[in-house]
Amino acid sequence: MRITVFGATGGIGGHVVRQALEAGHKVTAVVRTSSAYDMEHPALEVIRVPGLTEAEPLRDAVDGSEAVISGVGARGRKDGPVASESTRSMLAAMEAVGVRRFVAVSAAPLGPVPADEGFLNRRLLYPMINAFAAEVYADLRAMEADIMSSTTEWTIVRPPKLTNKALTGTYRTVVGGTVTRGYMISRADVAHLMLAALDNPATVGQPVGVAY
Repeated sequence: MRITVFGATGGIGGHVVRQALEAGHKVTAVVRTSSAYDMEHPALEVIRVPGLTEAEPLRDAVDGSEAVISGVGARGRKDGPVASESTRSMLAAMEAVGVRRFVAVSAAPLGPVPADEGFLNRRLLYPMINAFAAEVYADLRAMEADIMSSTTEWTIVRPPKLTNKALTGTYRTVVGGTVTRGYMISRADVAHLMLAALDNPATVGQPVGVAY
């Protein structure tokens, strides 16, 4: 498969690129002109763009791809609407060239609270997390709304706290829901799920909760 990866210099996007190449896919990594990126591979094409807020410069990056994966997101609470603005441009570029399959990363707090979640988590932990990163989650909610109303065959992956631990390939998922007492997952395993979703029709048009 030919896959375009946005956020290729980030934690999740970097793992997506490496794992996709290891699996035999052809990858187009989209990076900012100002970013350092020295990965090389016979099946890797690197396209540099000035930014992700305009659709036109992104069209060449997605044209000819069978799927687009986005690991783009805010690095901190004060980064502004990074995910939503970038995703709108990606969706517009995809529509312009006829690419349909889209997988994007969001966050677990945007999902429903599981019915069997513990009392303290429901009453204290979840509200505290949402309040602490309110700006980030507002951006992700806007992003998710745009994705869900798009013409793409989308999947939204919602992980909890991210770590830099190694790939395990073993984790829990809930299609359309949130993993009960799911506190963390590695960026490598999130990337693994995002690639696996490409071949899983059950995830099309669905958010997917993931955690250990």
